[in-house]
Parts: sequence; structure tokens; C-alpha cells
Amino acid sequence: MAKFEQKLTDLLRPAVEETGKTLRGIEYISAGNNSVLRLFIDHENGINVDDCAEVSRQVGALLDVEDPISSEYSLEVSSPGVDCPLFDLSHFQEVIGETVNIRLSMPLNGRRKFKGLLIAIENDTLIVQVDSIDYELAFSNVDKANLVVKF
Repeated sequence: MAKFEQKLTDLLRPAVEETGKTLRGIEYISAGNNSVLRLFIDHENGINVDDCAEVSRQVGALLDVEDPISSEYSLEVSSPGVDCPLFDLSHFQEVIGETVNIRLSMPLNGRRKFKGLLIAIENDTLIVQVDSIDYELAFSNVDKANLVVKF
């Protein structure tokens, strides 16, 4: 996770938890006046539109006071959804045996994108099988990842 996103996560997590929800992770997409701060929240009973609105109000008030983002942006709050983003090592632990999409910050063997079966996690290394080849991906090198849902 980028340093700025980690700072935002640390700032916003308590505000989300005050609503009884869990902050699963955040994405900040910098695009000038079209920038987006996206929060993914979760709850054991699921997430609905009212939950998203409640968290948006709570977090929005905190962001107005703290003002950690100097440029214009839109705040979006949503559930993780079926293609659940994976932010923490614990999220990967939950989906061992499932298919994942992983994009690395720095290439490994000339490639940055891996879509395959998450076989195991050893220390801070993800073992992903792609086309019958096992790749060892350092969690610290993961830029973005999500679960691949099969229908």
C-alpha cells in the first residue's frame, strides 16, 4: 500500500469503526479535478446503501476538518463486492485456493500482472500458480489485487 493511502487509512479507520463497520481498504486515484477517494467497508451482516451513506457522512466530516487531500476529489464508499479487492495479507489468507488478479509495483521476470490460483502464503510471500508455474510474489511488491469470481 502506498504511503499516502496508508496515512489515509490510519486517519479514517477509527471514523469507520465508530459506525460499527470495518474499513477493508482504500484507493486514492489522483486525476486532477476528477480524483477519487474510494473506501471499501464491510460488516458481518453485509453492507447496504444506508451503511455506505452513514460512513460517507462520518468520514466526510472528518476529511473536511483534517483536510488531508489538498486538491478536489470525490468520496465514494462501497462494499467490497464480488471482485473483492485484497489490501492486507489477512485478506489473501482468506482466499487461499481461489483465483486472484495481482498487479506488481515492480516487474518479476519481466511481468507485472498475474492471474492465477493463490496456493499458499509463506511469511510475506504469495505463492500464485499461473499456467502450471508457481510464482513467489513478495506482498510488499503488490500494487493492486482482487479476487476473481467465477460464475
